[in-house]
Amino acid sequence: NPYILATLLFGLGLGTTITFASSHWLLAWMGLEINTLAIIPLMAQHHHPRAVEATTKYFLTQATAAAMLLFASTTNAWLTGQWDIQQMSHPFPLTLITLALALKIGLAPMHTWLPEVLQGLDLTTGLVLSTWQKLAPFALLLQIQNLNPTILVTLGLASTLVGGWGGLNQTQLRKVLAYSSIAHLGWMILILQYSPSLTLLALLTYFVMTFSTFLVFKLNKSTSINALAISWTKAPILTSLTPLVLLSLGGLPPLTGFMPKWLILQELAKQDLAPLATLAALSALLSLYFYLRISYAMTLTMSPNNLTGVTPWRFSSPQLTLPLAIATTATISLL
Repeated sequence: NPYILATLLFGLGLGTTITFASSHWLLAWMGLEINTLAIIPLMAQHHHPRAVEATTKYFLTQATAAAMLLFASTTNAWLTGQWDIQQMSHPFPLTLITLALALKIGLAPMHTWLPEVLQGLDLTTGLVLSTWQKLAPFALLLQIQNLNPTILVTLGLASTLVGGWGGLNQTQLRKVLAYSSIAHLGWMILILQYSPSLTLLALLTYFVMTFSTFLVFKLNKSTSINALAISWTKAPILTSLTPLVLLSLGGLPPLTGFMPKWLILQELAKQDLAPLATLAALSALLSLYFYLRISYAMTLTMSPNNLTGVTPWRFSSPQLTLPLAIATTATISLL
């Protein structure tokens, strides 16, 4: 029903906006809750057992994270007598809140729900989950002063490594995208302490790249790597561009995805964290491997049933192609 859909999307926007605009922990928590409640019906809309299972998993993790956040902010108010997000000083609530927000966005080692949940959703809802749902917790993380650098670096490094290792043996595209999301979030968290503007830049470029990747897979109606092998007959032009999009997501130099990684490594080196920068750069190689695998399946293999006579050269859905064209161009040639 379009009215219900509009209401839910409005709720999604409202929750994020409330969290953005709040300087009081209770209000921030309320925004996160509205956000979660709005996306749950969107996730379960197809009434498929996998979708229902994914929704339940998502609801439980988000409720746990929100409860933890509320508990930590109440503890903070009890210990220091104030609710302001900017004025956090006590280390105990600070640590708890960092962990709660990490659970909310799916940073390693609290990441295990993300691939499972994303696998049960359709690509559109998956896109919302991978992009829009990350905004509110990130806004809170950016607002909190004096975060514990050790925790952030540990979370960030664990995420880049887990995001690299986890995606290696996946055949399902949504799970690969989930692990890629974990790896990208790790990069953002690594630099959060030293340069918040770089975190925002990385988040923005990640959004653009993920948007185009999800749209490509949606247009191909493919959810596994095997299904990509026949995409050449469906949309040849798109298929020849997709490897560039994927390599941009992996962070190869002439493409957009290289920019945030380059700047982040530079900043880490400036902060005398060369070993950390080296580890992060090496973990990016792991991610690069599975992006290359998808590219290989799409462009370097001949499809078994190459029906060139019946190739639909024109795209069937015009409302997808304009955003796809913009996003793909931005992903490939923004640098």
